[in-house]
Amino acid sequence: MKKITRRDFINGSAVALGATTLPSPLAWALAAEGEAYPPALTGLRGNHPGSNTMAHARAWNADFDLDQIVDTQESYDLVVVGAGLSGLAAAFFYRQRFGPDKKILILDNHDDFGGHAKRNEHTIDGRQLITYGGSQTLVEPKEAPEAVKTLFEGVGIDLTRFDTAFNQSFYSDHGLGATTYFNAKQFGRDTVVRHPFGNYYNYIEGLPGAAISDEEAVAQTPLSKRGQRQLLHMLKSGLHSLDVSEDDLPEYIKTHNYFDYLTQTLGVDDPQVLHMARHSAIDWSDASAELLTIKKAKEAGALGFAPVKVYDADHPYIHHFPDGNAGVARAIVKYLIPSIAEGATAESLIGAKFDYGQLDGSNHPSRIRLNSTVVDVHHSPDKAGTERVSVHYMRGDKAHKISASHVVMACHNAMVPHIVSDLPEKQATALSEQLKSPLVYTSVGLRNWRAFKEQGIGLAMSPGNMHQTLFIDFPVSLGAYQHTEGPDAPCVLQMISCPYSKKSGIPAIEQYREARYRMLGTPFSVYEAEVREHLSGMLSSKYFNFDRDVASLTVNRWAHGYTVAGREDPAAGPEGSVTVGRQPHGRITIANSDSAPEADAIAAMEMGYRAVTEL
Repeated sequence: MKKITRRDFINGSAVALGATTLPSPLAWALAAEGEAYPPALTGLRGNHPGSNTMAHARAWNADFDLDQIVDTQESYDLVVVGAGLSGLAAAFFYRQRFGPDKKILILDNHDDFGGHAKRNEHTIDGRQLITYGGSQTLVEPKEAPEAVKTLFEGVGIDLTRFDTAFNQSFYSDHGLGATTYFNAKQFGRDTVVRHPFGNYYNYIEGLPGAAISDEEAVAQTPLSKRGQRQLLHMLKSGLHSLDVSEDDLPEYIKTHNYFDYLTQTLGVDDPQVLHMARHSAIDWSDASAELLTIKKAKEAGALGFAPVKVYDADHPYIHHFPDGNAGVARAIVKYLIPSIAEGATAESLIGAKFDYGQLDGSNHPSRIRLNSTVVDVHHSPDKAGTERVSVHYMRGDKAHKISASHVVMACHNAMVPHIVSDLPEKQATALSEQLKSPLVYTSVGLRNWRAFKEQGIGLAMSPGNMHQTLFIDFPVSLGAYQHTEGPDAPCVLQMISCPYSKKSGIPAIEQYREARYRMLGTPFSVYEAEVREHLSGMLSSKYFNFDRDVASLTVNRWAHGYTVAGREDPAAGPEGSVTVGRQPHGRITIANSDSAPEADAIAAMEMGYRAVTEL
């Protein structure tokens, strides 16, 4: 691939080259104080190589010890562990409650703030394209708790702007619809069928569904004749196929398995059809589909259930900044550190370049310290006997110690027992049971999308590929930023992978572990080869050439992506482990979406608010 910049970031590590020897976008990215400008970096991002090294060492090594700790003598009113939306929101609410002069420090192990609300920038032929590498949209924000609405107002987010910013006619205007791509490796031949075989497309507002009938679509698939008959039978069946009374049906579908329904009720046994079904609930469920109940599979739009609209006219899925919820994170950071960028509203910040050198400025009451992994937090009285919280963190190979009046743990909750060393055993056990499923969001900078236009592809479900779905990024134009004008202009392609175990049917926690291990061990070159094979197999060579048309590639890996509720504590009732785990512990409180538990940006911010009220 001739034109992808930052080739020296393969496997996520920059080689020792001067900025003057690198392509101009990267030279610009490295310009600020010799350090990288994170949003402009490509290659492996998200949990970039090195970001979790010290955290994993802390979690996996019972004898983990800090040989020498530098006491910085720094003292803060509040230390927040985790610079994701929950941690940033906690800092916002603390400042609002206790005053702007309070000293706040936010620590994060990554090289950028926002957590999963990750901003990706692609510079293509001199034009800056903005997209996201994780948390994408505010879901039903008009129904958000009052505290979160206060945050929106306080940081300059105007929800009404999205009504016109999101072009809901974009896909239909260009003849783009929902399709399915069957690749040759899994299904025998490369085939694009203008039918999504599922409901996933319905979360993209304005994206048309099937362009052809079920019968015509099934006939075009590369499945065997037997597989085609079974697939069509699935599409024409439904819950009425179950020999269960109407009164008993709600409880039945809550307690019975989706794959049992497919195999035992509908008689599906074709391995290719079951493979399609296994990957059809991508990004809407917390596990591969063979583990889901019938109810969860139906809600996740799995194969065999009639497509339905996901959101209604009063709550459309359109509250989306060009950089996803990174737009929210940047607005909060601007509120905390006003000098970081020009702009008074979230909309005006969309095109602003943030000065990362301002994040940890000693002249600011609120500071953000990146590349800093917290490894120990415990209560410790100061010399006067006043109870304080001691916080130890690693930066590079050096351990540092700071002191705080209060601490909000806004990190992955399962890490809290490894970090808060004086946590009660019952609470530590509850927190350790919180789970997150792995996730990959890959953004591709395209010089044009002519091939998509000619083939009518707005979205492609891709059950045979690593990335089980892809789509032309949400058509949002906000502030000075304009979405792609037409098929011969640059655009961003979003590709999503929810990695599962290669072995079907094993428990979710084991699938997460295997997929996470495989994800973190996969070099950038393999991801790049997969994207090359995927796009080259799907798109017509008459209009698409990978080396010519792909300008940049960013792979956002999230080893701990979507929040999954932990095991229930029978003594505490439903979601008991979550309730026990998030309890205040002295001057330490617990935030993060895990403590909701819900994989949602608004829930994450609400948990930041709750954690501050509990201090």
